[in-house]
Amino acid sequence: MSVVYRIALVLVIIGAINWGFIGFFGFDLVAYLFGGQTAVLSRWIYAFIGLAGLISLPILVMRFDEDEDLLDTNDLDPYTRIDRNPSYGMEAGEEADFIEVKTTEVKKVEKKDSQNKYK
Repeated sequence: MSVVYRIALVLVIIGAINWGFIGFFGFDLVAYLFGGQTAVLSRWIYAFIGLAGLISLPILVMRFDEDEDLLDTNDLDPYTRIDRNPSYGMEAGEEADFIEVKTTEVKKVEKKDSQNKYK
């Protein structure tokens, strides 16, 4: 996020806090600090906060992972992806075929059979 958007977002947050004070307590913080609602300085602050709200509109549709998309793909591990989709490839090679893996019950039976053979 650029500096302009960050400054605009801070001003929007200040405006939201001021509106919260007005809504909950009937207290206009900007007017109190800068000489009333009709004072020139207060009107400038209201105008800047309004402009900040307009500048902040593109933040609604902005992708927040845009900085990560600019990475050089040559520096990345081949098993990770930038687009956040999981990569199921294994570093060691092929995945194990779990159909051929014997369950513990089968191993117990085979162990009993092998012990009975030697007796």
